[in-house]
Amino acid sequence: MNRWRVWLPCLLAALFVFGAIAPTMAFAQDDAAVEVEVEEEITPEDELEAAEAEAEQVGQDVADAAEYLFGDPGPAAVPDTAYGAKQVSVEGLSLAFENFVLVMCAVLVLFMQAGFAMVEAGFNSQKNVINILFKNVMDLCVGVMLYAVIGFNLMYPSSWIVENYVPGVSPFLSGEFSGDPAGADDGLFYHGQADFLFQAAFAATAATIVSGAVAGRMQFRAYLVYSALLTGIIYPFSGSWKWGGGWLDQMGFYDFAGSCVVHAVGGFAGLAGAIALGPRLGRYTVDGKSVPLPGHSISLATLGVFILLIGWFGFNPGSQLTFGGAGNTAAYARIATNTLLAAGAGGFMSMLISWCMFGKPDISMALNGMLGGLVGITANCDGVTNLSAVIIGLVAGALVVIGVLMLDKLKIDDPVGAWPVHGLCGLWGCIACALFQYQDAAGAYYWGEDTAGLVTQLIGCVAYAVWAFVTMAIVFYILKAIGWLRVSREEEEAGLDISEHGMSAYTTA
Repeated sequence: MNRWRVWLPCLLAALFVFGAIAPTMAFAQDDAAVEVEVEEEITPEDELEAAEAEAEQVGQDVADAAEYLFGDPGPAAVPDTAYGAKQVSVEGLSLAFENFVLVMCAVLVLFMQAGFAMVEAGFNSQKNVINILFKNVMDLCVGVMLYAVIGFNLMYPSSWIVENYVPGVSPFLSGEFSGDPAGADDGLFYHGQADFLFQAAFAATAATIVSGAVAGRMQFRAYLVYSALLTGIIYPFSGSWKWGGGWLDQMGFYDFAGSCVVHAVGGFAGLAGAIALGPRLGRYTVDGKSVPLPGHSISLATLGVFILLIGWFGFNPGSQLTFGGAGNTAAYARIATNTLLAAGAGGFMSMLISWCMFGKPDISMALNGMLGGLVGITANCDGVTNLSAVIIGLVAGALVVIGVLMLDKLKIDDPVGAWPVHGLCGLWGCIACALFQYQDAAGAYYWGEDTAGLVTQLIGCVAYAVWAFVTMAIVFYILKAIGWLRVSREEEEAGLDISEHGMSAYTTA
């Protein structure tokens, strides 16, 4: 009995251990057998069939993911009878990619509104900051609505009142803006809605340029009238001459992203406003001596210039309008690189010249030099070499300094240098199209090699400068005649923030 007390627990323990490990041993033996059996039965045909099945499943997963991301791909999608699901075609994905990039470029151009606001506010007195910011906001609000109602179809007309010169007026939204894919006949893949968004951002930019030139003494209601007329009629009317297929386009005038179409129009409109308004109080003494009125925040101005630089990577590369394929990808990269090189060269040259002239480097000149380089490269960024982009930027930087000094001699008060940067450098950008030629791998040139190209560019430059200056001068002098243009002396001395809006940008508490 004592023996059983000793052996029985040992026997039970052994049975328990064996019961626990026996199934595992059996399964391991089974797995080994199965593994051996599978290895013996797999053939090359089986491996190929398995790979094809896996690839088909991966393709279906990608198609499902694409449909989830992009929605119904449209008529290009075909039903898959095996799965009862839709597969997204290459065309559908290409359409999504093209429009996504164009919309993102439009967003970058819209972001430039913040840059203009900071530059103009920083270069002006703190008592006018709210007025400047308010004008920039209204440029976008009023401009986008009027450009949608009339400007877009005026700029890209379906008919002409006077062939190639006076575009037909189409009320509200029509044509490409109907929501149908645009550009089916010329190989472009952007949608009409995306196209409008991009072009409306350009219209707002043209209007905002003037804000800095007339800062500190213009009535707010007069500015609203100006902004509405420029974005609704004046800018799109002349824009149709080139981008709408009008007479300048027929002549062969070249302006890729708007050195003249956008910037020169805004710059010369600002010049007309500055002349009509006259200089700010205290800007010149009674004997004509220039008195600098420094801005209240170079920090804001510098931030604004860097924001504009970033936005320009939507402005110039986005003007390519289509982005798929090796050729478009190369063009997009070249445009972006030329844009950066010209900006750097412009800022460096302005700094260098002002340093030599005034004995110390002037950051305000360098900042405007960067902007001048950006404006100068805008017309030709798709068709020049990197070295040419640097030269174009250097010349633009020099023109900014020359333009600022010229206005000062003429006693024309442009607080932010809108005309030297956008007007003068805008003309230079289009002239440079005929002076700097890009030769592709096939030996073809983007522009002609003879003097006819230069003459055409000069005609276009004169047309845009005269159109913007004369039309806006008429508007400004009419406003002046009815007493709407300039604030009173007391209001200007108090500051437009208080006199026009009843508030201050900065508190003393």
